[in-house]
Amino acid sequence: MIWALDFWLLLLLILTGVLALHLRNLLAAVIALGAYSFLMALLFAHLGAVDVAFTELVLGAGITGVLMVFALAVLGRRAED
Repeated sequence: MIWALDFWLLLLLILTGVLALHLRNLLAAVIALGAYSFLMALLFAHLGAVDVAFTELVLGAGITGVLMVFALAVLGRRAED
């Protein structure tokens, strides 16, 4: 049963990573990257590395997400191609 949780967390990690790469709206990509960091924190916690999970949650999903949203507010929300 443990492998099933690992499998679904890894599958969701891959899906959110690919989704973040393909989104055209940069705010949606930032949200997808925040979800990716949250899932990474869950995986670290599941593997027993609680301190690494807490650091990933605070830095990856928290501070980095806030800084990216602030940068989007200053620079603009749409990617140009």
